[in-house]
Amino acid sequence: MTHYKPPTQGKASQLFDVVVLVVLTVGALFVPLWMGMAGAAKSVATPVANPTWEALGQNAAQAAKYEALGYTPETAHDLILARFDYSFSVTALLVMIGVILLYYFLILRFSEVEYREVISEKFGE
Repeated sequence: MTHYKPPTQGKASQLFDVVVLVVLTVGALFVPLWMGMAGAAKSVATPVANPTWEALGQNAAQAAKYEALGYTPETAHDLILARFDYSFSVTALLVMIGVILLYYFLILRFSEVEYREVISEKFGE
């Protein structure tokens, strides 16, 4: 019985695959940010008129750390009081579930096709 030798891929094809994967990864990470679909809160829930560390709910140790980073109560105001928005759309959730299921079944199908090809190359029909 002959030893299985997988098909070879050229250097240009490997480079193309790597570039496509990097572009897809960066796109998956940053496109939602650019579209405003993800990221930190956009607004402060209840702004403080004259911010002080105490009014912002910071103790002396926290205030010292903010000051060590170069923040003042005025510049840290939005950073401290901004809250994440945990609301979501049921439609977007259902679409995401559909995309994940489609991806899962697509991977299963491709894996089955490749598995059958390897078996037929190794052992024949």
